[in-house]
Amino acid sequence: MKTSLPSLLPALGLGVAITASVAANPPGPAEFLRFALLREGDARRGQELFNSESRLACTRCHTVDGSGRKAGPDLSAVGDKFGRRELIEAVLNPSATIAEGYSTTILETKAGEEYSGVLKQISATELDLMGADGRRVRVPVGDIVARRTSEVSLMPEGLQAGLTLQEFADLIEYLVGLKQPSHSRLTHRGMPEDIRSLRQPVPLLAVFGPNLGLEHPVWFGAVPGESNVFLVAEHETGRIWRLVGGGAGHKRLFLDTGVRDAGTHGLLGLAFHPQFARNRKYYLVKHVAENSRFASVIFEREAAADLATDSGRPPRLILKVEAATNIDHAGGLLFGPDGYLYVGMGDTGPPEDPQGHGQDLALLLSKILRLDVDHCAPNQAYAVPPDNPFRGRPGCRPEIWAYGVREPWRFSFDRVTGDLWVGDVGQDRYEEVDIIRRGENYGWNVYEGFEPFSNRYRRATERYVRPVFAYQRHYGACVTGGYVYRADRHSSFYGVYVFGDYQSRRIFGLTQHHRILSVVRQIGIAPEMIASFSQDPAGNLYLVGYTGTIFKLDFRASRFE
Repeated sequence: MKTSLPSLLPALGLGVAITASVAANPPGPAEFLRFALLREGDARRGQELFNSESRLACTRCHTVDGSGRKAGPDLSAVGDKFGRRELIEAVLNPSATIAEGYSTTILETKAGEEYSGVLKQISATELDLMGADGRRVRVPVGDIVARRTSEVSLMPEGLQAGLTLQEFADLIEYLVGLKQPSHSRLTHRGMPEDIRSLRQPVPLLAVFGPNLGLEHPVWFGAVPGESNVFLVAEHETGRIWRLVGGGAGHKRLFLDTGVRDAGTHGLLGLAFHPQFARNRKYYLVKHVAENSRFASVIFEREAAADLATDSGRPPRLILKVEAATNIDHAGGLLFGPDGYLYVGMGDTGPPEDPQGHGQDLALLLSKILRLDVDHCAPNQAYAVPPDNPFRGRPGCRPEIWAYGVREPWRFSFDRVTGDLWVGDVGQDRYEEVDIIRRGENYGWNVYEGFEPFSNRYRRATERYVRPVFAYQRHYGACVTGGYVYRADRHSSFYGVYVFGDYQSRRIFGLTQHHRILSVVRQIGIAPEMIASFSQDPAGNLYLVGYTGTIFKLDFRASRFE
């Protein structure tokens, strides 16, 4: 999932060069906001300001051609990704919502020097930073004594101070108009240019509402063996709450794993052991920082005998995967119908996967892993299932089930067919949905969606599996994988894969045949950003709103057609 969690663009002019005179009583940020919201600007004049070295110097740090060669994110589709208000607020307060992958990394060396910039590449021997001026510096790993991530954008506050109200509106008008050109939206069957909406959107029923005071929930699931009892995980606080439905519902603390470390993404997901009602085991994945390095860790824990809280016994470390940076961590964790634990690992950055983690079978990054947590191999807290595709292959990690995924934030198994559905978060252009199978390569970073992305790690004899579905920035910027609806056989939604987009809050449904898209529809819009989906034992589907509400999808009043 792309987190802070709401990821906007950082500075629209890192290292700003403002030369315009400032009025004695310049307008405040609120006045700039109101003016740009209510007044239409001149996009042509806004483009001139954007390109002007003497005024804003935005092009020092941003491209608008899809190349992303500079310190800031490429803005070629920023008008598709964000609304007018979001763009205005990002310019006025660049440090409030820094785009994932573009936070400032600060390095301190043994010689007492300090370097800061956006991390572009990392290897076993050096870190490569790009500063606000576009210059790159390579710092040997052996010279680094401290590394931290700043919550402050490289862009200084106050870009608007050198602009009139009308000029600011012109700049915003230009940014609003930066959208993916129609010619880039290739006519793949799995990537239609237009996605129709249902005539009657699917209603969302708030089953656990704001009265419970949930803080940024990212995972929700029914407790096996109990009726109308759920756990919900909060990403920043690290708390897991036991929720009991009925009436207004109520919560009780199940476990406190601790507040997230600075620069990390905290608690990401939970999975119940298939025999949880008997052995009380469950598993957590958390993003942590240790000695200036980031990692995803998976723990096994045990519930108390009454299942009402954690037992308090020490956790068992199952797996620790060190990350290159603090982004693209993934966080999917789920037991399959075969009883094995499936783990979604992201490429962990830097942006665009310059080290080729997705295509490197010697690494666990950018993969779907499959583990046997009921048995242990020597010096491991798990065993490798005997039919894992790369077991015994030299130079390959045997835990890998599939590879070439960028950030498999959420995934699920169809309880009828056994298909493994994955929502894979894209880089700059496309979000995608895959059906994952044993040993297959899903293309990252050779492909993003259906389109070629980079030839650096392309292999001539490799078979790259295309997604079932991909969509462009007009429809969203951060896919959240969901579930195939199987509750009511008589519903028109029976067999429809339901998923959403965190950023745009759109909810989609699709059908497929042999992994080729049949029909896709927008089936609704959520009131809150979509952090996750869930399914109860009866097959009912739930949506986790990041602001703090858990919704149940009511398919009775709508028809999928």
